[in-house]
Amino acid sequence: MINDLWYKNAVVYCLSVESYMDANGDGVGDFEGLTRRLDYIQGLGVTCIWLMPFQPSPQRDNGYDITDYYGVDPRYGTLGDFVEFTHGCHQRGMRVIMDLVVNHSSDQHPWFQEARRDPGSRYRDWYVWSDKRPANAEDGVVFPGVQKTTWTRDTEAGLYYFHRFYEFQPDLNTENPHVQAEILKIMGYWLQLGVSGFRMDAVPFVIATKGADVKKAAPRYDMLRDLREFLQWRRGDAILLAEANVPPKLNEEFFGADGHRMHMMFNFPLNQNLFLALASADTRPLAKALEGTRDKPATAQWGVFLRNHDELDLGRLTEKQRQAVFEAFGPDKSMQLYDRGIRRRLAPMLKGDRRRYELATSLMLTLPGTPVIRYGDEIGMGDDLTLPERECARTPMQWSTEPHGGFTKHDSPPNPVISGGPYGFEHLNVAAQRRDPASLLNWTERVIRMRKEIPEIGSGDYEVVQTDAKDVLALRYDWRGNSVLFLHNLGDEPREIDIDPGAAGSHDSLLINLLAEDHSRPVDGRHHRILMEPYGYRWFRVGGLDYLLRRSEI
Repeated sequence: MINDLWYKNAVVYCLSVESYMDANGDGVGDFEGLTRRLDYIQGLGVTCIWLMPFQPSPQRDNGYDITDYYGVDPRYGTLGDFVEFTHGCHQRGMRVIMDLVVNHSSDQHPWFQEARRDPGSRYRDWYVWSDKRPANAEDGVVFPGVQKTTWTRDTEAGLYYFHRFYEFQPDLNTENPHVQAEILKIMGYWLQLGVSGFRMDAVPFVIATKGADVKKAAPRYDMLRDLREFLQWRRGDAILLAEANVPPKLNEEFFGADGHRMHMMFNFPLNQNLFLALASADTRPLAKALEGTRDKPATAQWGVFLRNHDELDLGRLTEKQRQAVFEAFGPDKSMQLYDRGIRRRLAPMLKGDRRRYELATSLMLTLPGTPVIRYGDEIGMGDDLTLPERECARTPMQWSTEPHGGFTKHDSPPNPVISGGPYGFEHLNVAAQRRDPASLLNWTERVIRMRKEIPEIGSGDYEVVQTDAKDVLALRYDWRGNSVLFLHNLGDEPREIDIDPGAAGSHDSLLINLLAEDHSRPVDGRHHRILMEPYGYRWFRVGGLDYLLRRSEI
């Protein structure tokens, strides 16, 4: 049954092992430290942990340059430590998904090293080569301003190799059946060790045709079905979450018309238009994105997020729209990246304004899909713009006022904790917020707990309800005879709105506030007049709190 699909109503928590907690004292986070913090993560209300790459790596791209797909980087521990971690998650009712980075490997991977040395090696065809530098070698770079080409000459092989990302990340030839078989083996291996699925990195590039003679890469969507079939055969409840920043018209290709490809996709169009709406105090772009991403198979799900470990990608906005978001949230060039994004954490983007932070988080939790929360956002962590590129938003977790924020006992950790200023660990940390009933951490725990009691968001149908104010978004969900209504004022001025929730079913149109005591009764049997404070939000259940008694079976 649809409502039995766990990922439809999950709460996902994204973290890096390296940045969470160092139990071994070497200055780098590890699985032992992470396992010790599982009770904290469980207490947040998290039901699924998404792990960024933790396999052996030269760490030139935060672990997305892998040298062994079947191991754990020694800095993070051993396979035994990983299994202890997954066991601890399962004991607490939490699942684990991990990054599947198979568009490319590290250039230090034994496969590539053998491929470049030996033309007769079976691994030569596992990568993409060319005798000459292709004419389009400067096209399609992913990191403008940092990356200059997608083809680099290897002196030992005497050939050019293709790399969609950095030159130290040669692309795997994913059209090769042997590479495809290896990808399945990698998936099977980690499923056997306790993961419940994969966040699949760079999916459009993984399934694209590659080669010097390819003028326009063609997607091979059938590969997604092969991955899905293998996954379901090995573990029936495991999922694939796709990183695919594609136009809405391609959603069906990635989900599959019958939901037979990707289980979930990150909703990038919604994310970009959400920040445009926040920047302009105009809900119309957001409402348009909601309509544009409405269609999906019944078993499919969106991943809804505010920030992640990369830059806030604004590449699908118009130039005028992008500049508006830059001006609002990243006006300085040092805050921008690759001519398309903002490399800041959420709190400094919103200038530390608690009202706006709650508003943005409330939006994420109530937009259609499954919320994906970045570690540290629950306490409002900041960023370190002195670090290069994306590293500025990947600083260690701030646990307490102890040295290095309680992250490590090491005297000089390679990745320093933010210190000093409003976002320094001395002022902003978990321990202090635990003790403060009004803290952002305790507020986040409360709203996550309430979000988990509203399955209408993950499983229901939704409708944008008209209001008389462009800066107020009203969104209603209907599921099994029950309805919920969410209001968000994106503006810095108070708004009194007149609204007809428009919900059907056996209820008296009473709006019960799920987060406070200001409930609303209709003024004429249908319409409600509700005063919204600046950056205010409301979570209403339509009808009384006997909704569980009124819920239908279909």
